[in-house]
Amino acid sequence: MAGKDISLHLLKIYRAVRMKWNKADIARWTVSVLLIIAAITIASLTIGRDIYYGAGDHGLLSFGIVNFSGYLFFLFMPVEIAFIYYLSGNVNVWVLNALAICTALLAQSIDYLIGFLLSEKIIDRFIGKRRYEKAESKIRKYGNIAIFVFNALPLSSPVITLAAGMLKHRIKDAVIYTVAGLLFKYLMFTLIFR
Repeated sequence: MAGKDISLHLLKIYRAVRMKWNKADIARWTVSVLLIIAAITIASLTIGRDIYYGAGDHGLLSFGIVNFSGYLFFLFMPVEIAFIYYLSGNVNVWVLNALAICTALLAQSIDYLIGFLLSEKIIDRFIGKRRYEKAESKIRKYGNIAIFVFNALPLSSPVITLAAGMLKHRIKDAVIYTVAGLLFKYLMFTLIFR
C-alpha cells in the first residue's frame, strides 16, 4: 500500500512540474546546459590539459582561449583562477598580463557589440531580465565608474559591458574604463600572487 501511495505522489509531482514548463523554459534550460557543457569542454581541453600534463608554463594559448571565453557574457568561467594558475608557472609576467587584458578586451568588445545590436527582449530572455536590469541600473547611475569597478574586481564585467552596449554608452569611455579596470585587476593579482 505504501509503495502505491509513493507512486501516486510522484506522479502528482511529475504532472505539476510538467505542466509548469513551457517551451521558453525548456529552451532556456537547454541553452544553459549547453553553455555549461561548452565552458567545461573549453576548460578541460585547455587549462585542464595543461594542469594534467604540468604545462602551466607553456600553455599561454590555453590561457588566452579560456580568458577570452570567460569574458563572453554567456560563458561564465573563473578566469581569475586561471590567471593565478598560470602566474605561478614559469611565464613572462608581462606577456601573461598583456594576453589577459587583450583577450578580455576583445571578448568584451564583442559583448558591447552584441548589446548594441540585439534587442532588449532577446537579451532579457537569454540572461534574465532581473540580471540585465541590475546591470543597466548600475550603468545609468554610475556610468564609467561602474565599468571600471566591475572590471577591476572579479565581478560579472561582461554583463556590464553588454548593458553599456544596449544603452549605447560611449564606446570610447567603455573601452578606456574597461582597460583601466582590467589593468588594475591583473596588476594587483600579479603583485599579490607572484
